[in-house]
Amino acid sequence: MPLFHFTYRIKEEISRMSLQVEKMEKNMAKLTIEVSAEELEKAIQGAYLKNKNKITLPGFRKGKAPRKMIEKMYGTGVFLEDAANALIPTAYSDALQECDLEIVSQPEIDVTQLEAGKPFIFTAEVAVKPEVTLGEYKGVEIKKIEVEVTEEEIEAELKKEQENNSRTIVVEDRAVESGDIATIDFEGFVDGTPFEGGKGTDYPLTIGSNTFIPGFEDQLIGANTGDKLDVNVTFPEEYQAKDLAGKAAVFKCEIKKIEKKELPELDDEFAKDVSEFDTLDEYKADIKKNLTEKKEADAKRQKEDEAVDKAVENASMEIPEAMIKTQVNQMVDDFSRRMQAQGLSMEQYFQFTGMTIDKLMEEMKPQALKRIQTRLVLEKIAEVENIQPSEERVEEEIGKMAEMYKMEKDKLRELIGDIELEQMKKDMAVQDAVTYIADAAKEV
Repeated sequence: MPLFHFTYRIKEEISRMSLQVEKMEKNMAKLTIEVSAEELEKAIQGAYLKNKNKITLPGFRKGKAPRKMIEKMYGTGVFLEDAANALIPTAYSDALQECDLEIVSQPEIDVTQLEAGKPFIFTAEVAVKPEVTLGEYKGVEIKKIEVEVTEEEIEAELKKEQENNSRTIVVEDRAVESGDIATIDFEGFVDGTPFEGGKGTDYPLTIGSNTFIPGFEDQLIGANTGDKLDVNVTFPEEYQAKDLAGKAAVFKCEIKKIEKKELPELDDEFAKDVSEFDTLDEYKADIKKNLTEKKEADAKRQKEDEAVDKAVENASMEIPEAMIKTQVNQMVDDFSRRMQAQGLSMEQYFQFTGMTIDKLMEEMKPQALKRIQTRLVLEKIAEVENIQPSEERVEEEIGKMAEMYKMEKDKLRELIGDIELEQMKKDMAVQDAVTYIADAAKEV
């Protein structure tokens, strides 16, 4: 039931559409949209012209049957559904422009009257942007983050660069050791029978990488090039292939080649080879500087996230389910695009993971709700504190976009519509609100 029956009606002569808005509880609204009988008649005629070539009547060439004859044969409503589908998007769009509500969900459409010679009436149930009541957001307490780079972290970065610049050499005078790369042929058997996926040829296995089943790599240590040996293992109980889980297996292996990594010395020559510095000390100082900057950036983001979370926690608002559903749908679309960029369709993803679309959407709900709450609170803070980007900053942002898209700034400026420009300003204000909250936070 609606909280109150506040309605108003708007008539638009150009589109011959009238709108009635009914505000409902839980930040929902129902738009009742009426399209004139004349507009419906035009749409029916359009549907006839679009579909007549697909219809054949006795005594008429294909595509030549008069509309009245088709309606007599198939019923007067034969073109009504297509007419309605053609009218709804435009009529709904016109209604949005006339309505002063800020709608934040996809509409739930319900046709209430669709009959030739009468106005076409349908309703659109939508979520309305919730009102936010702010709590404490200035001076919220957050945990102080100390930024320190240890000698161990610097050495770890050096080690990583040393590994990146290593070379692989063949070992011929000794057996396999931990850390070596053993190129092997193998075939696995369970109860004397080979199993699918258990065979490999010229496979380069780094000993100690724990790539294979536990215990497999250790049993290769001590073997020499050309050796053939049996490796006995047991598949883990939680192994992904259920038919192999918990079963004992024998892998018949042959050592084809043994290689080891040869690491460069960590000295001034190494620093010259991998950096712009002449000495190892200078290079280490640069590593420390870069690690410090990264940690400071991470600490800044963490401070912002914690401060914003506190501001959201202290605020109150009622989020309509339809708004969450719309956000979830957007997140699913984004996820699908990321999967496609990796060459994986959603069907394949569901097949490989055992996930379903319903389960995925349910799992995304909490994150969708948090995104909505965070955005609403930040927008409200920007409004209350009158946070607005200057024209200079907006122009600077357009310049960055032009550079990213490799376009002339003036050309891009022409392409940006008023709606897009306002959205850009709103996004910038929201980010400034984040900075505002974080700067005012008390670190304890």
